[in-house]
Amino acid sequence: MDLAALNTFISVIEQGGILAASRHLNTVQSNVTSRIKRLEEALDTQLFYRQGRGLILSPSGQVLESYARRMLQLEIQATQAVRQAGNQSGELRIGTMESFAALRLSPILQQLRRNHAGLQLQISTNTTAALVQDLLQHKLDCAFVGGPAEHPDITVSQVIEEELVLVHSCQSDTPAVAMLPLIMFREGCAYRTRALNWQRHTGNNGQPLMEMGSLDGILSCVAAGLGCTLLPAAVVAASSHCQALETTTLPPELAMVPTLLIQHKDALPLPVLSDLSAQVSQLLADQQLATEDAKACHISPSNKPVCSAAPRP
Repeated sequence: MDLAALNTFISVIEQGGILAASRHLNTVQSNVTSRIKRLEEALDTQLFYRQGRGLILSPSGQVLESYARRMLQLEIQATQAVRQAGNQSGELRIGTMESFAALRLSPILQQLRRNHAGLQLQISTNTTAALVQDLLQHKLDCAFVGGPAEHPDITVSQVIEEELVLVHSCQSDTPAVAMLPLIMFREGCAYRTRALNWQRHTGNNGQPLMEMGSLDGILSCVAAGLGCTLLPAAVVAASSHCQALETTTLPPELAMVPTLLIQHKDALPLPVLSDLSAQVSQLLADQQLATEDAKACHISPSNKPVCSAAPRP
């Protein structure tokens, strides 16, 4: 089966039609149409049905989609394996939550590049749910997500456990915090799920909700007193807004969230992925010690937490 035709087939699915796929592939519509037609002739079946101005997959197309994604992923993995055997590092596609990328990912990638000089890194940030989906569709080689993440087609290893805290402005009175809007990432974020659980746990189901797309945007609004949020304590402490923020500890069942490194179960055992796992374990252990030391030092002479991302007694 022609891999170029399979790639075109997947592009039509993901882009929602022939025209959008041709733009995505930087080719003309007739090329896309002819590749799909040749694929249908080779398989002796119809892959798409027309629905209005769009296309939907036929039952045969639905079966082919899974195999096509796996075949295209196998091509990528084969290229990576051959390049690594020839002392080239190839490409590694890593997905990550924005909070993990902001706080912990850079030193891991720096060390990985030192160990694999020719490595080409592709980093994408998204919610946990979207990252899991991209991994299952072979768009990523691995991803750092918030737990739990359970699926029969992925393998999981825990890299660190983050402590979520309630974050609000130093100027907000404690009783008023529960009435502030809850500012969260979009649907699919693991921390959003915990925030909604906290809301139900405290009986504040009527608390207004605000949705933002960036970590800095959330913390900036919280620092300005426009709302509250739940985020890892280490993320808050490292934020440029930390002097305007105060945190409150949460019950352990709400606070402790594992960060997981996930891979597809069918992924080849590439050396660079094994090295990534080793670098994660070592560097995160070092960061955890540094964070604990910083927390221990972040106490005022009166032995009370100061007003900057220090948990309230």
